[in-house]
Amino acid sequence: MAKVKKNGDKSFLVQGSVLAAAGVITKIIGAVYRVPLVNILGDKGMGYYGVAFQIYAIALTLTSYSLPLAVSKLVSARNAVGQYRNAHKVFRIALSFAFTVGGSAALLIFFGADIIASHIMKMSLSAYALRVLAPCILVVAVLGVFRGFFQGNKSMIPTAFSQVLEQIVNAAVSIMGAYFLLKLAKAAKKGENYSLAMAAVGGTLGTVAGAVFALLFLMFVFAAYQRVMKRQRRRDRTRRRESYEHIFRALLFTIAPVLLSSTVYNLSGVIDNAMFGTIMSAQGHAESDYAGLLGILSGKYDTIINVPLAFSNALGASLVPSLVATAKSGNRRQVNSKISLFVRFNMMIAIPSAVGLFVLAKPILDLIFFTENNDVSAKMLQIGAVSVIFYCLSTVTNAVHQGLDNMMVPVKSASISLVVHIVSLFVMMVVFQWGIYGVVVSKIVFSATASMLNSHALRQKVGYIQEQKKTFLIPLLASAIMGALSLGAYSLFRLLIGQKPATLVAILIAVAAYGAALVLLGGVSEEEMAEMPKGRLLAKVCRKVRLFR
Repeated sequence: MAKVKKNGDKSFLVQGSVLAAAGVITKIIGAVYRVPLVNILGDKGMGYYGVAFQIYAIALTLTSYSLPLAVSKLVSARNAVGQYRNAHKVFRIALSFAFTVGGSAALLIFFGADIIASHIMKMSLSAYALRVLAPCILVVAVLGVFRGFFQGNKSMIPTAFSQVLEQIVNAAVSIMGAYFLLKLAKAAKKGENYSLAMAAVGGTLGTVAGAVFALLFLMFVFAAYQRVMKRQRRRDRTRRRESYEHIFRALLFTIAPVLLSSTVYNLSGVIDNAMFGTIMSAQGHAESDYAGLLGILSGKYDTIINVPLAFSNALGASLVPSLVATAKSGNRRQVNSKISLFVRFNMMIAIPSAVGLFVLAKPILDLIFFTENNDVSAKMLQIGAVSVIFYCLSTVTNAVHQGLDNMMVPVKSASISLVVHIVSLFVMMVVFQWGIYGVVVSKIVFSATASMLNSHALRQKVGYIQEQKKTFLIPLLASAIMGALSLGAYSLFRLLIGQKPATLVAILIAVAAYGAALVLLGGVSEEEMAEMPKGRLLAKVCRKVRLFR
């Protein structure tokens, strides 16, 4: 039994790492292509682009974001007991749901773009980009069903590959679209703001093209997978045949709590933009001024912060089907072991990421966005770096509660956190007048509140208490050592070889220093490392340099 459990945990980590690697790759591609995109659009153009994306993100949350998790959860639960026919019914019903809801939302956003942009977001020129994004809502809804189906079958590779493909196409089309539409708009001579709004439209074309290519790829894989699925359904000996109505209700009951919690999480970004624009306007600032600040927030701050968060989100996606299958066995010890493993693995990435972003904020931004003044964005990144830890923790606990069928816990936690967030943002902007920095601090408040409430609920419901020393304290100490060494290395090498090469050297030294410190301080044992993806190779290297005693 111990061997089975170890193999299951290793499979979970490998599958999770496949998705995590894809998530990190897509975020790196996103960060890389944002460089020419920011150069084309400028901070003001990125403001129009970012506001349109906030509305688009809410629409996706209501129609699509909950679908991969819900489909994955329902398919995994039926596969775990050999109900392959019922699992396939889940897919077909979810697909119908995606077409209905995604199509309705796409029409609503398309025809209501002007009202939303002008009266809600106070950024009228963002309506053009929003209207282009509208059809993508339907595409992503259908795409989410296919991804959830493969994840429910514990196959993360199709999802991972489709994510990378989507981002590559997105990057190429976004840059070309922004460049050519900006040239055409300038030739029309309708003013700088109109030209930048058209460039933002070009940037959104990549999002649509990327989603379409990813969907076509998954449809191809699904067609190739038909023979395997038919063989599975023939092996299905269960007498229980769920009705379409029963599965549809199960889908709705699974989607609703996930949808609500995801909506609240994404709603915080829309509220940030709406409150920021309204308050800045009331304080006498021009739209072009605060559009530039919002452009920095979405184009630079969010781009960098989302790289480590992608790792956590991907592991969360892989945890749910694994946790559902383990929970069905009724073995609480295995469930708790899986939760502990996931949280530790997550914090090993989140804590050094936060410290690294704090220490090397300006060098990293200058390395990526080298044509812009990054003083404001560097200060924002230093202030908001700690939110990486809290957002990763909230992602962990959300996934755990959803996997254990405590579906309403993330909803309640996120709702309370949103209220605290709104109050804190209002105080920071109106009373303290912190401007864009108030938005960053309010994000920390939101993520910290959500993670604490989720953890408290987990302790109450299943009696789970996270181990502290190896999960938090040792990674924090190892990260502090890493931060000091990388900052020292950057300061030294900047004088010798210049700023940008020094940043690359400092990052490499940071990775090596953190890994060595983590092992020497006892944060991970040789046996634990061997269970991680490529862990045996890492353990062999550590033995050679005598890090393991």
